[in-house]
Amino acid sequence: MRTFFLILLACIFSTLASAQLAGVKHVIVIGVDGMSPDGIAHANTPNMDYLMQNGSYTLKDKAVLPTTSSPNWASMMMGAGPELHGVTSNDWQHNKQTIKFECMGKDGKGHDSKMWPTFYGVLREQKPDAKIYCFHDWVGYGRLVEKGVCNQNRGPGLYGLIFRKGNNVVTRRALRKIKKKQFDFMFVHFDHVDEAGHKHGHGTKEYYDAVAYADVLIGRIINALRKAGIEKETIILVTADHGGKGKGHCGNSPEEVNVPWIFKGPAVKAGFKITSAVKTIDTAETLAHIFKLTFPECWRGKVVNDIFLSN
Repeated sequence: MRTFFLILLACIFSTLASAQLAGVKHVIVIGVDGMSPDGIAHANTPNMDYLMQNGSYTLKDKAVLPTTSSPNWASMMMGAGPELHGVTSNDWQHNKQTIKFECMGKDGKGHDSKMWPTFYGVLREQKPDAKIYCFHDWVGYGRLVEKGVCNQNRGPGLYGLIFRKGNNVVTRRALRKIKKKQFDFMFVHFDHVDEAGHKHGHGTKEYYDAVAYADVLIGRIINALRKAGIEKETIILVTADHGGKGKGHCGNSPEEVNVPWIFKGPAVKAGFKITSAVKTIDTAETLAHIFKLTFPECWRGKVVNDIFLSN
């Protein structure tokens, strides 16, 4: 009997120790607002090239319609489209929700969030001790996360807004957490590429320069992971909410709908170009799979199993 209980305890501790995919201790999602595959193809992007060469990727991840920011950032982390989670425009506010949900997320205190469940909330609910951070260059992103589920959910701050340096502000915040190895999951959002698209137009020199600078910021994050000695135990995902056409986006053209989806890290295949269909709503399930979370029944995406060495 004693032997039986020892074996049982060993199994329990083994299960707890493998509560994430093998070798994974940290996950970072870098969201670059308005960054299209065309931008990556024509800008100087050695760091994203490095991630693609050593990871798994597609440049045809499908955004949801309308191809605007709030519906797509929400769909990415809510595992469903706007017709279900209700974030149908950039004017959305959770206290003005009109759609009746199939299921509802929990806030940081375990109460109904009055929002469709996000990956952030599911991670907090199932792993209460997880260190979760969200640093966003666009102030509007913060409302798409349940209240209280992140250890920090911070925008660009007054300095970032006044001097239009929010991308540098959020990068510095991310680097501090990386240096101290103080995160399980981190989302880092840059907004300057979308701004360049609206001001100068997609496909312009200014737009490509903005993509190149996003790549510089991504490189700083990669270098920080190396200096902290945790690059080999960190999964990085680089993606976007939408592309663009001319000086805008909102339509259903390939230039607006196709976005990059670049994964690199332990348990992820290296140099693998994804040929199966990927939708932005698949992101939540794929991230939840990494952390071995139970998915809410109302999520509609899938795990992109093709990218993993084992499942």
